[in-house]
Amino acid sequence: MVAPRSRPDACPGALQVHPAADGPLARVRLPGGVLTPAQLQVLAESARDLGNGEIELTSRGNVQLRAVGDPPEFARRLADTGLLPSHTHERVRNILASPLTGRIGGVADLRDVVDELDRSLCADTALADLPGRVLFTLDDGRGDVSALGGDFGIHAVSETEVALVLAGRDSGARISATQSVHVLLDAARTFLGLRDGQWRLSEIDDGVERTLTALALAPTAEPVTGFAEHRPPIGWLDQPDGTVTLGAGLAFGVLDSRMAEFLAAVEKPVIVTPWRSVLLCDLDEWSAEQVVRVLAPMGLIFDENSPWLNVTACTGRPGCDKALADVRTDARDAVLGGELPADGRQHWSGCDRCCGRPKGEVTDVVATATGYRVDHR
Repeated sequence: MVAPRSRPDACPGALQVHPAADGPLARVRLPGGVLTPAQLQVLAESARDLGNGEIELTSRGNVQLRAVGDPPEFARRLADTGLLPSHTHERVRNILASPLTGRIGGVADLRDVVDELDRSLCADTALADLPGRVLFTLDDGRGDVSALGGDFGIHAVSETEVALVLAGRDSGARISATQSVHVLLDAARTFLGLRDGQWRLSEIDDGVERTLTALALAPTAEPVTGFAEHRPPIGWLDQPDGTVTLGAGLAFGVLDSRMAEFLAAVEKPVIVTPWRSVLLCDLDEWSAEQVVRVLAPMGLIFDENSPWLNVTACTGRPGCDKALADVRTDARDAVLGGELPADGRQHWSGCDRCCGRPKGEVTDVVATATGYRVDHR
């Protein structure tokens, strides 16, 4: 059992900004990672007018703006475009869903579940007290988001039945898909009753078993095991309805405001993935070809073998006062110079905290007072 936290939950949001070294940092929750073209346009304009000109994608399929000069104005713009439906719950709307659900693959289409869960979460006054680190996961059966360590989740095992995932593992309990939202929110309420300062269900001793007991559920099936880390869906992805989804990576998960405006101008749904990439959905083939032609030279990565997809990095200097180096510049130079210190996935960090490190097998490249230390894990 993890000891109770002695400090308040400082997880940033759109209203509670984080005082970073380069100015206020505001994080915007996107349940299911979904953005309408109009919402993306507002984020692009806000990054240009109020921030540093960039939109950062996060490992929870959210976005954040740095150096926000006028946080109240930013919040007003978000509210006007539907990105801030609840001032009380805005930091707890952490809902990850399989990004391609309902379009390509998967056992079940969970898009409506995302919407229902978000509405019901925001309607429950008590759940505003959830820590900002709590995570809901909705996996359509392919195993992409169940691997990401959510606190409360479902994993589709058929079109009508789901496994209840607690603390990042299949609890063995099975429920009908129509019960999903009700059970997930009951689990979250149970967590609030059990916690003594802990931020995650996994930090509570016997938290999974105690949650199942409170829900009057018991394991009834062999748990699904071996949730594996997925790679981002990159490139040309054919949808069964004849349209196309384009999956695109971004260096360090950073989308500059000009590119964001180009994406918004396509007027198709955009999905931010937990791998800091984007999906541009429901395109006809001609439009998809034009997007690749125009946006690949601007920095969207449509090549699944690109070395950029293996390199992640924390903010580093000057954005973080704890960082010992400008890690993104150093990592960028290493990629462009073909001098990466390791093969495969690697995360560059400005200090030993290794903020933003992705899950799974990753080599850590950590800044020290005398250079970089390479840790193979």
